[in-house]
Amino acid sequence: MFDTVVVATDGSESVKRAVDVALDLADRFDAEVHALSVVDASEVDASPQQLRDELRTALETTADAALATVEERADEGLEIDTAVREGRPAGEICEYAREIDADLIATGTRGRHGENRLLLGSVAERIVRTSPVPVLTVRQLETTDDAAPADDAAADATSSV
Repeated sequence: MFDTVVVATDGSESVKRAVDVALDLADRFDAEVHALSVVDASEVDASPQQLRDELRTALETTADAALATVEERADEGLEIDTAVREGRPAGEICEYAREIDADLIATGTRGRHGENRLLLGSVAERIVRTSPVPVLTVRQLETTDDAAPADDAAADATSSV
């Protein structure tokens, strides 16, 4: 059913659960996993000229760390192809999925920018609206004592076509 899964990550806390769900799904279907992090070009362009190179470097470092986290969370033996791109995150993620002929994009519902939207983060919403393949959005569970265990992560995931 799924041969190639793209895991879109920005390294935020809310995406860690999406990474776990995507890796579990890929393992169950013996799928190839591609982890992608996008440096948001609009953040760089909106910064003062004298800070742009430093900001770009900082964002690239964050992207590399996010991809390293995906690799760390993967079961031993699972090879993860990683990529960092610069541009508009939703557009770059969808384009990457097209280029590698992905069967699924997995992402968190909120990223580093927090709650920009009522239900989905603005990037997740754009991916759902424009993706050429199905999108699995995974929300972060509440951090309370009675929150569902991590093994039930797939039960709270939502999917869009």
